[in-house]
This record gives sequence, C-alpha cells and structure tokens, in this order.
Amino acid sequence: MPIPYEISTDPARLDAARVHHWLSTDAYWALGRSRETQDRAIAGSLNFGAYDPGTGEQVGYARVITDRATFAWLCDVYVAPAARGRGLGRALIEAVCGHLEPYGLRRTLLATHDAHGLYEKAGFRPLESPGHWMARETR
Repeated sequence: MPIPYEISTDPARLDAARVHHWLSTDAYWALGRSRETQDRAIAGSLNFGAYDPGTGEQVGYARVITDRATFAWLCDVYVAPAARGRGLGRALIEAVCGHLEPYGLRRTLLATHDAHGLYEKAGFRPLESPGHWMARETR
C-alpha cells in the first residue's frame, strides 16, 4: 500500500516551529531542546520533511548529519501522533537511505532506545564492534 505522503528535502518547506515543538516536548532524546539549538541543527543538516499532500501540513521529520562522502548520522526521526501506524516512519527512513545511496557512504549510524525493529527493516544492524566506538559528552 503506497504511503499517501510526500517526502522532501526542500528546506523551504520545513515547519521549524513544528519540528521544534515535536522534538522538545515529545521525543525522549530531545526533551527540552531549545529552539535556538534546533534551528542550528536544522541549518547544519540534511533535512527530510514528510507532508500530507492534501493540506501540505508537515507530519514527519528526519535529520541527517553527513559529509556526503564517507559517513552519515541519522537522527531526530519523528512522525506526528496522528500520522503514526501507517508506515510513514518506515517510508521516511527508506527515503533517507535512498537519498544517501548515491554518495557511497561507508557507514550510516543512528541510536535508538525503542525502534530497533523499524530500523532493521531498512538494513540497520547492531555494531559489530561497539567497543571500538567512543563518545565525548559535554552535558
């Protein structure tokens, strides 16, 4: 069944206020994120919006940080509550992966607390050597 939504990377279509509201109030990984921080994240990223074709209303979002040569980080994947359960999350992830495919990236990473099954459908797997990875956290 085709997903009745449009997915676009056009930054002019993003509803930044809506994205900030979603993430800062309903996404466990971004609760309390400031609007300034979200706006900077959007400005420095490849952004994907999902839109209702009838109304043009934004109903989903995903963000990718990438050098477009070797690496990408998929983050801030969010589907509005009213649009959930219709395959939009999977379609959004597949659109991201399809968009990144021509770059020939060696690795695309993400982190999730509760959506492993969704990402596995798009080919994501646990790291083979998680002990090799390190993080520097400042907060």
